[in-house]
Amino acid sequence: MALTIFILRLVVYILAFPMYLLNFLGLWGWICKKCFPYFLVRFSETYNKQMASQKRELFSNLQEFQGPSGKLSLLEVGCGTGTNFKFYPPGCRVTCIDPNPNFERFLIKSLAENRHLQFEGFLVAAGENMCPVASGSMDVVVCTLVLCSVESQERILREVCRVLRPGGAFYFMEHVSAEPSTWNYFWQQVLEPIWYLLFDGCNLTRESWKPLERANFSQLKLKHMHAPLSWALVRPHIYGYAVK
Repeated sequence: MALTIFILRLVVYILAFPMYLLNFLGLWGWICKKCFPYFLVRFSETYNKQMASQKRELFSNLQEFQGPSGKLSLLEVGCGTGTNFKFYPPGCRVTCIDPNPNFERFLIKSLAENRHLQFEGFLVAAGENMCPVASGSMDVVVCTLVLCSVESQERILREVCRVLRPGGAFYFMEHVSAEPSTWNYFWQQVLEPIWYLLFDGCNLTRESWKPLERANFSQLKLKHMHAPLSWALVRPHIYGYAVK
């Protein structure tokens, strides 16, 4: 099996040589950062339709974590185009953070369509270093389809714990590695190198539940599921929330 994966990966590398060359020259990242938001707009619309019931379930108890002010202060890490806004409760104070500044124009459009929210601002920063966000200042942190592409899951989870107030919650929904010895896992292994380039650093084979289980949360409610998505490679999912 390992030899077959190696051979097929080699074929992928050969076929995708122009992309790897652009990446080596430092041009592919710039192209991807410019183009990826346009792809994500379309992908997010389809994802929301196919995952609507799961997202409603995930975010159904957000208001339980509102702070003493009576308002819910929420930080969305890797906010993308604002695809989660429609699932947040009225009056929610939303701060967005993403390392790609090209998402801002799409966020503005999403906010115009979700006037039930109170927008606090957009910060350009990586989730592993959210220094502009004060420690203990957030009731809730949300992260969906982000842990697959961050440089360090452990560092981003440490930052999440830092910015959450005691008793605050971290909500997540992520695609993950398939079960070993399945065809889905086989093709994830084969296609991961080209997938990583095409989808702005996304990894197909991360076992994201493991760093969540090791993180310093007092409670963790995590579910595995086979998501009802068109793309089989990203159907294995985890979702849930963790309490600081």
